[in-house]
Amino acid sequence: MTGPVALRSLVGGTWVDPDGPEIVDVDPARPCEIVATGHLAGAPEIEEAVRAAVGAAASWAATPFPVRGEILARAATVLEAHADEWGTELCREEGKTRAEGIGEVRRAAEILRFHGSAGLRPVGEVYASPRPDEQIQVVRRPVGPVAVVTPFNFPIAIPAWKIAPALAYGNPVVWKPASAVPLLAMRLAEALVEGGLPPGVLSLLLIGNTDAPALLEHPGIRRVTFTGSTTVGRRIIARCGELARPVQTEMGGKNAAAVLADADLDLAVDQIVAGAFRSTGQKCTATSRVIVTDAVAEDFLDRLVRRVATIRVGDPGADGTDMGPLVSPAARDEVQAAVDAAGTRAGVRLLCGGAPYTDERAGGAYLAPTVVELDGDDALWRDELFGPVLAVRRAATDLEALQLVNDSVFGLSAAVFTNGLDAVAAAVATLDVGVLHVNSETAGADPHVPFGGAKDSGFGPKEQGVAAREFFTTTTTVYLRPARQLAP
Repeated sequence: MTGPVALRSLVGGTWVDPDGPEIVDVDPARPCEIVATGHLAGAPEIEEAVRAAVGAAASWAATPFPVRGEILARAATVLEAHADEWGTELCREEGKTRAEGIGEVRRAAEILRFHGSAGLRPVGEVYASPRPDEQIQVVRRPVGPVAVVTPFNFPIAIPAWKIAPALAYGNPVVWKPASAVPLLAMRLAEALVEGGLPPGVLSLLLIGNTDAPALLEHPGIRRVTFTGSTTVGRRIIARCGELARPVQTEMGGKNAAAVLADADLDLAVDQIVAGAFRSTGQKCTATSRVIVTDAVAEDFLDRLVRRVATIRVGDPGADGTDMGPLVSPAARDEVQAAVDAAGTRAGVRLLCGGAPYTDERAGGAYLAPTVVELDGDDALWRDELFGPVLAVRRAATDLEALQLVNDSVFGLSAAVFTNGLDAVAAAVATLDVGVLHVNSETAGADPHVPFGGAKDSGFGPKEQGVAAREFFTTTTTVYLRPARQLAP
């Protein structure tokens, strides 16, 4: 195994190792092993990065849209060429299995290609005018420098789905990744630079959370896009409101799956287990609540517990591992504490998991996949844990099961398992979520369709697909009439 990778920030087209506090990026499976090291950037780098973005804005906006797309496509090729290598680094840095890490790098390439092709699709609209000899055009223009703040759980895919449309639509980007995953952030920036991105159009700032407000509040920043916790997201929304600065946030989720009386139980179990425990439950779209109709509850729970018992938890880099560690020992301890506290409350029954590992996994950030049945409301029902914990409740009827899906302040994703058209229609009409799956897991997002949540799960325009242009462009409505008519 090679030594730690040297981390760098990209500031105005130059790779730098600032003189701030040291970054020590460790492997959550083996916290004694260092994956990468470097130093945090600070106020001087923030100022230089934003100044470079402002300086590059006009020329980048003037670059033909298809040319910008070609750069993204070349960067996608770089990602594909390094998928195995960088996916393995992702596995070591964040903790998801190597297969998931490689898949995520490839998904980032797919996202870059999709948004890179936007210049080949319509970029404005033409409307009829009620006045003779006039045409009304709606022209879309870049908004200017965008601040991007991304989380740890998808260290290359989520940044790609924000940065790719921002760049494609002609906006420079200043990016702050999560401090837990600086290496994969550097890899994405390397791919974009190798793809031909001009200096100043992208800056990667490895800054601490205390320095983030200086970036988001900088007068050179025109818009802010954020993915992370609801608590932090609300603070960003409030501050951007004070600054009259458009903001887009994708925040928490407490996603429910409803298993109705006519569901295919084997399908439901397979999909719910995938949604709850892939990526160690560290997905904003992870399945963390299940409501099962009484008529099939005993059968479903028996199958679910037996299926969860087969999940192989261990070294995420090893073949055959189904679930790796959480992102850090601190994250493990926080989720374990929530499970332990629930075990002391009435109406909470532990069906499987719940106990810390005492074997060789005890030294890593491992947590057993856990299923808990609840008699009613509980903190495990309401609060996002961001870990491999599934809370189950029973419902007397299918209608009650659908009603319990809505029993949350969050509204990101939901799943309904049924063979009934009436139930599907009811779910589509009544569930207050941004993403609804019928007979598939709650997790997952494709780059060509809108993504985002309702209620406390999201604020501002949706992400992905053609919806991305609503945030990364502004419109000018042009009333076009010739000054005079040409003679016949």
